Amino acid sequence: MNKINGADLMTAGFKQGKILGVALDLIAAHLSDMDHASLIALMSDLRLRPEMYLDHPVLEDLATKMIEEAVAPVDTTIPLNDKAADYQIFGKAAIDPGAIRQMDFAMRLPVAVGGALMPDAHQGYGLPIGGVLAAKNAVIPYGVGVDIGCRMALSIYDIPYKVMDEDKLKKILVDETKFGAGHGFQGKHRAAHAVLDNDAFNMTPFVKQLKDKAWSQLGSSGGGNHFVEFGVIEFAQRDEALNINAGKYLALLSHSGSRGFGATVAGYYTRLAKDLCKLPKDAANLAWLDMNTAEGQEYWMAMNLAGDYAAACHQVIHRKVAALVGGQLLATVENHHNFAWKEQLNGDEVIVHRKGATPAGKGVMGIIPGSMAAPGFLVRGKGEEAAINSASHGAGRQMSRKKAEKEISGVDMAAVLAANNVTLIGAGLDEAPMAYKDIHTVMAAQEALVDVVAKFSPRIVRMADDGSKED
Repeated sequence: MNKINGADLMTAGFKQGKILGVALDLIAAHLSDMDHASLIALMSDLRLRPEMYLDHPVLEDLATKMIEEAVAPVDTTIPLNDKAADYQIFGKAAIDPGAIRQMDFAMRLPVAVGGALMPDAHQGYGLPIGGVLAAKNAVIPYGVGVDIGCRMALSIYDIPYKVMDEDKLKKILVDETKFGAGHGFQGKHRAAHAVLDNDAFNMTPFVKQLKDKAWSQLGSSGGGNHFVEFGVIEFAQRDEALNINAGKYLALLSHSGSRGFGATVAGYYTRLAKDLCKLPKDAANLAWLDMNTAEGQEYWMAMNLAGDYAAACHQVIHRKVAALVGGQLLATVENHHNFAWKEQLNGDEVIVHRKGATPAGKGVMGIIPGSMAAPGFLVRGKGEEAAINSASHGAGRQMSRKKAEKEISGVDMAAVLAANNVTLIGAGLDEAPMAYKDIHTVMAAQEALVDVVAKFSPRIVRMADDGSKED
């Protein structure tokens, strides 16, 4: 009896797998009388030309299986690592399990090299809101988010708030701001800004055809939790870096992003990433683009353009309002979330995604709002490496929009606003203060991440009144 084993067949070109086992069984049952050299030669020829053995009395079935395996579609799904890499969670007790589960998936990506979860975190799509993810040479469109470059912008005036006419401030917000998905300006009401001359708008036909929409929405704000509001900012002591003395000042705070332009860019490149980077179903929204590819570089340019555009929207709003408020501008502070940055981590360049997280490198200024009836905070980052130099971008939701609309009454919302001396223009029950976590609890959970410089208390709040959530 001729003994032949798997190693012999692998020498003949077979590979480990089901076909190898079928071949060994067939040889043992029907070809054991052949001499070793002839058998190896036969099997080598079979491997190279299985179609020539489809009529062979013994080898037909094996040849058929070999051909079927050769033409079978290849599974191109990229497997996740078996275990999530370690990451730090700040304020874990107040974070819903869904957000932690999403972050665990993100930390199993083969490109993930670091991460953190901020105390305002809650479940989103792909990377959770409040998630920070450092990736090696890869950018994740849904790790950035739909509202690319969404940001906070603060203007501080040398005007004591108590001398201002609140009716005048309310009229300024009504006349000079526009909110809601799809809303913008037409004709002579369109704003001028240098961002429209950015040559990146010509980078591809896809981006170029979005320019007119971007122009029409320049200086407007989105729906959902986006706002423009007047309030009182209080410095308990002089801040040397900002050159502002202790005291209470009038301030304008805005929160919005890249509008329909950014949302369209996000959708396009997310679909592209999913086509090019096949991941298991539960992680599909974490598909990435390799930074060494044309697609990765294209998205990077489009993302940065959307970020510049979002900044321009705030600049237009603050410029228009400043002209009507009067007084001198003491300082402006701006920070963005829903973005990706090239940064250093453990000596290597990485792509840091902050989806609903504020950059908080050492000395970096930021604004962390509470809700329409709760204070926000002007902060300075401490550069905490365990947080990937990040902090929360707000208080974070504790109720979904649907739950808030179902459980919160208009009477209850009005009572909270009155108790906090807040005048509200627009907004629905889904943005009620009670739908958000306690900002003081969130700030306490990130004392190691930021120092508080000043407290901002909202007084006149303008938000979308059309129920739109898209932007």
